[in-house]
This record gives sequence, structure tokens and C-alpha cells, in this order.
Amino acid sequence: MKKILYLIFLFFIVTNCKLKPIEKYHGVSNLDLKQKKLIINKTNKNEIINILGAPSTKSLVSNNYWIYIENKKTKSSIFKLGKTKVEKNNVLLLEIDRYGVLKFKKFYNIEDQNKILFTNKTTKMSEKDSFVFSIVSSLRQKIDSPKRNRNKK
Repeated sequence: MKKILYLIFLFFIVTNCKLKPIEKYHGVSNLDLKQKKLIINKTNKNEIINILGAPSTKSLVSNNYWIYIENKKTKSSIFKLGKTKVEKNNVLLLEIDRYGVLKFKKFYNIEDQNKILFTNKTTKMSEKDSFVFSIVSSLRQKIDSPKRNRNKK
């Protein structure tokens, strides 16, 4: 009887284990392969949408810049307590002219993004900003403060 219970218990443990790693995708899958099909001065908007789908983001100023994103995260091993690891983080920037033809294409993979340097400089507030900041912060404090005497009429 104990052997049957052990076998049933072992069966449930084995059936609930997953052999495939957990993967989370965001954006266009296989962006690095699909972007090679785009030819500058030949591919138009309709072909881009057929190959890649709708863009993840369009520029705010004009609709001439389209941005496609691919992000793939997996869970790391059990020894690292299931932390997520970024496997792919690709970005494709496309510039389209007013006739709808692709004019510029730039592909950034995760190594290219790690090479981008950001400045450590900070901006200092001017005196005008400090006045506005003091007014806004005082309003914020008044809004966030607890209401007094709610029960009194």
C-alpha cells in the first residue's frame, strides 16, 4: 500500500514539472531575421507592415519614424531562484519618406545598446524653477495631508 502511495506521489511530482523553460516575448519575434528582408529605397509601408506587422511605436513629431521592439525574457535556473534573464532585446528604427518608401534602417541588438554611454551630469534648478517648485510642492503637501475634522459640520 505504501509503495502505491509513493508511486502516486511521485507521478504527481513528475507530471507537474516542466522541462521547457518559461519564456516571455514582447514585440516582434525574430526581428533580426525579418529586418534583413527590408531593402532601403525599395520597400514601402505596406511591405513593411506585411513583414513586421504594425510598429511598436511611431514618432510623436511626425509619422516618418517607426520603431519595432523585440524582447525575450526567460527564467534562470533554480539555483538563481528564478530570476528573469534578458535573452534578446532588439530595436529596429525605420525612417520612411513622404512617399512611403523606406529611406533609413538601423538595427540595435543588446550589445549595441550596452555600448551607449549616458552622461552622469545633473541639471541644477534655476531660481525661477525653485519658486514654481515651492508652490507645487506646497500644493502637493496640502492635497496629501489628511483631512481634518471630517465629522464636524
